[in-house]
This record gives sequence, C-alpha cells and structure tokens, in this order.
Amino acid sequence: MIPSTLKKTDEWKSSEIVFCLTHSADLKQLWCAGSDFKVYQYDTSAEKPERQAFEGEGHTSYVTGMVRQSDSLITCGYDGQLCWWSISEKKLIRKIAAHERWGRAIAGSPDATKIYTIADDMLCKVWDAGSGELLGTLQEHAAQTPHHFPSMLYAVTTSSDGKWLATGDRIGHTAVWNTETLEKVAEIETPVMYTWDPRARRHSIGGIRSLAFSPDGNELAIGGIGKIGNIDHLGGPARLEVFDWQKGERRLEIEDNKKKGLIEQIIWSPNNEWILTAGGDHNGFLTFYDVETGDLVHQDGQSGHIHEISVGPDFDELFIAAHERVARWTMEATSTDETPPEPDESTDDDAGK
Repeated sequence: MIPSTLKKTDEWKSSEIVFCLTHSADLKQLWCAGSDFKVYQYDTSAEKPERQAFEGEGHTSYVTGMVRQSDSLITCGYDGQLCWWSISEKKLIRKIAAHERWGRAIAGSPDATKIYTIADDMLCKVWDAGSGELLGTLQEHAAQTPHHFPSMLYAVTTSSDGKWLATGDRIGHTAVWNTETLEKVAEIETPVMYTWDPRARRHSIGGIRSLAFSPDGNELAIGGIGKIGNIDHLGGPARLEVFDWQKGERRLEIEDNKKKGLIEQIIWSPNNEWILTAGGDHNGFLTFYDVETGDLVHQDGQSGHIHEISVGPDFDELFIAAHERVARWTMEATSTDETPPEPDESTDDDAGK
C-alpha cells in the first residue's frame, strides 16, 4: 500500500515549541514536551482534550527527546539531565545527570530494556531503562568541525531487531554500532549535509538530523539538508540519502527544492514500500518516497516546523510535534497496482516561525 491522501484531523495549539512526543498503543493518550521545560499528557479521546502537566522538578531547559517504556516516560534535554516520569501518577520518579552538554535525542531498544542518549559532548550513552544504570559509553564523533568550531551530535536510532545502533553528527558523519559488543562496525559520510560559510558569517549549519534502518536492518536512511546559500535561514533542499551500510554503498540520493528545510525524522514502512520524511523550515512537510526508485509518491505540509512524528500501530495515523502545536493526521492508502495520484503541494500559510 502507498499513501494517497493525508488529512489533518485535529490540532492543539500552545505557546511553546513542541520538540518531542509519543502515544499509547490505542492512540487515546498522547505525551509531549518542549521549550517550556515541562512534560504534558493529552487525553485524545476527549471531545476537547486539555493537556495536564506532570509534577516534579524535572528539566531546567528545553526537553528534546522522549521515549515510553511501559508505565514510564524517559526524557532528555538541553540541561543534560535524563528524567523518568510515572505515567499513572503523572510525576517525576528519577533524575540523573547524563551528559555535560546539551542532550539532543533519545532512542529505546525494541525490547524496552535499554535506552540510548546523545548530546553535544559527542557521546552516545547506553542506559538500563529500568534502573537508570549506565551500561556503556560510545565515543566516535569529533568534538570540532573541520573549521575548528564545536560540533554537535544530533541523531540516534536502532534497528527493529535491536542489533544495530546508528549515530549521526553535524559534519555528516554516521557511525553504526553493534549493540551487544558496543563496537563500531561501519561508518558513512554524507558531507553535502554540512554547509560552511567562510565569508559572511564564518559559521556552519546543517548536519545529520535523522536516521532510520530499513525493516530488515540492511539499509540506513540518513536525513538532513542540502547546501544552503544563506546560512541564517533553512533555505536549502531537504536531503535524503539511503545506504547499504554494510557495503558502504549509497543507493538513493534525493533532494527536494519545493518543501525545503531539515529532515527531522524518517519513518520506514514495515512492508518496505515507502519512506516518510518530516521536518521543514518555518513551515513543515510530510513527504513520502518510493523505497525502490526514490520517486515522490505523496507530499503535504502544515504551518510550523515539524520536529517529531509518532506513528500509530496500523501506520494510518500520525501525531506531529511542531512549532506551537501538536497535530493528528490520518492517512489513506491505495494498492500499489493502482496509479498513484499527483503529489499535493499545498501548505498552510497562516503560521509562524
């Protein structure tokens, strides 16, 4: 099945940037966090859902990543802290100092026993999801860019079988790790995703912002942004590269000059038919590509940069964390033996930066 239509069915606005979110298996509960340092819950089954804040002195800066493990939410943030929250009690239950610099993202193992965090100290740390015990530290990524400025570690993901872990940084370097031995098994370079301005700003932008393994774990999709003319804006093309990571061979190279900006997240369909990318500049995009050809099969957009999406168990509903809003989209699909419709290039124009 390939996506044929997307429809935004609900939207809940707020005054802050929503960076991360997750939901319950039945889609009736939604949890999110962002730039006001708090963690919230929405009852999405209610006629007019109102968010409820969790209690406790948790993060003291932006909350940038969230995973759910059983009755707990685990979050990371710019304060370098790692927080455990009880869902049933809606309160903080554990807080540890995880990183010395900004925490960027968190990923959970498929069996829910481990979590992986990354930060601008350029470390990936492995934790016991239940106890919070530090199990290992992966050190690979350079602390400085080639132009001697601090680098950043933006992206982390695991394969669906839990055997592989990938981490990606600001200068376009990806490392792939064996999760049992914690040894590096491969590396990939995507230098086009890093832009350096040597004249006007003496500054860089870009980097690997998203990673996703194929369902069989043999391929790795890497998302970011192409070369940027004015680095004060996200005016470059959304860029996706797909690799056979074990061979080090790139199979797909895609740039989108219509829906520009960073690819903040990649979702690979479980039947290996399409890849969904989400992100944006000041507006957000949802773009589906054919896995085999890289052809655009459907595209939509909304106001507000999309930072993260959470996909329902049947892959027909999406929850979206964006600038000053959380939204729910539904997706309808057609069989692959039908001719796909022309992409929808429409975008909401009412919002902000």
